[in-house]
Amino acid sequence: MSIQTEIERKYIIEKPSESDLAKMQGFTKSEILQIYLENTESGATHRIRKRAFAGGDVEYTENTKQRIDEMSVIECEDRISEEEFCRLSKKIDKTTTPILKTRYTFLYKGKTLEFDLYPLWKSSCIMEVELESREESFEVPDFIKVIKEVTGDTRYSNHSMTRVFPNEII
Repeated sequence: MSIQTEIERKYIIEKPSESDLAKMQGFTKSEILQIYLENTESGATHRIRKRAFAGGDVEYTENTKQRIDEMSVIECEDRISEEEFCRLSKKIDKTTTPILKTRYTFLYKGKTLEFDLYPLWKSSCIMEVELESREESFEVPDFIKVIKEVTGDTRYSNHSMTRVFPNEII
């Protein structure tokens, strides 16, 4: 089990072209299915994820997150089997809908940038970057057009988006 504090900034950006992203160091592409489960722990989220990588590898994980503040969460994550994923998926939180997204990642100035593309949004996506501390500055790459920073805006957490998917900002 991996337990860590995650500090991140989150932005809505204009969707960059996959061909531009594919040129970046460490580029990966994956398809993600996230299912939020019934949870008895107050304030925490409990989810499972199937992540299928472009090369054919598939990874299954179970995760809980407890929010500390608008930028930080305590995250516990375990790899699970496909069978465990299927078993747990039956415990879906009935107030949520599974979320599908395409994730692109690459390295930029020592940071891994994650771009989540959602089927309902045509022109924009969400970019996240994990930081070492709340005070650490981050320089957005020149080729990325930020529409709005949404760090701490709960409407753009994946958990919230499984309940009410926000309209696209363009």
